Amino acid sequence: MTRSPDRALGIGILVSLCLATAGAAQDPAAGWPQWRGPDGRARAESDAPLRWSVDENVVWKASVEGRGHSSPIVVGDLVFLTSAISGEKVPGHGAVIHFIGSEEFLHPDSLGADQRLDVLLLALDRHDGSVRWRRVVRAGALPYDNRHRISSYANPTPASDGERIIAWFGTQGLHAFDLDGDLLWSEDFGGVGTLGMGVATSPVLATAAGLVVVQNDVEGGDGSFIAALDIATGAIRWRVDRSQPAGWATPIVLGAPGGDSLVVAMGVDEIVAYRTETGEERWRVEGLRGNAAPSPVASGDGLVFAVTGYPRKNILALDLEDGSLRWDYRKGQGYVPSPIFHRGALYLVSDGGILTALDGKTGEVIYEGGRMPLPSRFFSSPVVAGERIYLTSEDGDTHVIRPGPQFEVLATNSLDEPVMASPAVVDGTIYLRGAEHLYAIGGPAATTGSQP
Repeated sequence: MTRSPDRALGIGILVSLCLATAGAAQDPAAGWPQWRGPDGRARAESDAPLRWSVDENVVWKASVEGRGHSSPIVVGDLVFLTSAISGEKVPGHGAVIHFIGSEEFLHPDSLGADQRLDVLLLALDRHDGSVRWRRVVRAGALPYDNRHRISSYANPTPASDGERIIAWFGTQGLHAFDLDGDLLWSEDFGGVGTLGMGVATSPVLATAAGLVVVQNDVEGGDGSFIAALDIATGAIRWRVDRSQPAGWATPIVLGAPGGDSLVVAMGVDEIVAYRTETGEERWRVEGLRGNAAPSPVASGDGLVFAVTGYPRKNILALDLEDGSLRWDYRKGQGYVPSPIFHRGALYLVSDGGILTALDGKTGEVIYEGGRMPLPSRFFSSPVVAGERIYLTSEDGDTHVIRPGPQFEVLATNSLDEPVMASPAVVDGTIYLRGAEHLYAIGGPAATTGSQP
């Protein structure tokens, strides 16, 4: 692990200096501090706009340099994004050689490892979209592996405990900055091979334990691990080796019956729950039997839902106490979009944006075949704001859906830009990243922190 030169002053002194320069620590639960928001629930209590367009209810639109599919997070008055810029080609350099079984494998849609790479962390002003600071986290790096042609080298969403921003770039490392953009610590975990698809798993917070958790499953499973680091110092508090092949699902931190806090990690062959503070295994059950790409969600009353959409569709409702299977379902789930749970129902999104609603307790179908009015592919995951579900297509069309026993689209709102990232919602404002811009959608009062 490397630290900035200021670390020589001592951890305690540096933390004090950071707090003095950055102001009071922000409550992460009051913003959108990580992938899928507070506690990974993908839910904001405040309402958000029902309708918008390129020239209606867009508070601001800010250009974002580089390429990235990470979602925005919101901490106090700042919005954070990661991005990546591919530069000059390096003759003779290429991706690590991949194998499936004993056969050498090169995915036909993989590219990028022959170019130097800058990876960035950006802080934008929440009120007007201006760039408050920009940090080149790694400059001129040589990628270890390719990425998919529609992917990026900045897929993982950053996370924040209100004092620090944690950014994960796979082979390019895990990095912590304070809110002023000063580097606090870095950790290098070596090359991350993903069959040429790119890294996508985001760091997640275990705020009560003062930890940030990173799951790093690599192709073949040799070298896969999950680790928890002290968010203030970067010290590895625990690390557990795993045997799972490459995966892209972000783990979830949940409170379990009996008072335990658990980290539940997806895998093709195994789903494992680890005790958050120690990494000790609480339970282990059969895995998804499909690619671990969508992230799990929880019911809030003792269930966690693990899903996969490729090459087979498999939805598992697991008891948090012991991992036992409550019910399963074999339709409706797409390859990339994560599901969402709201008021007793689990909502699944297909690759084509067809919505399925299941009873969370029983798995019974509430409805299926909920088709969006504009056909497209879907990579973005849904969020709930107030009593509406927001689901955005690759074409930049956000469909607003009424939760409940009947499928109903309330509005469809279009932006003239592709969208792969998932929205963040804070105080009535939607922060939505497109291919080239970040949008703040809502009334002017919303970005000041007041309720609309």
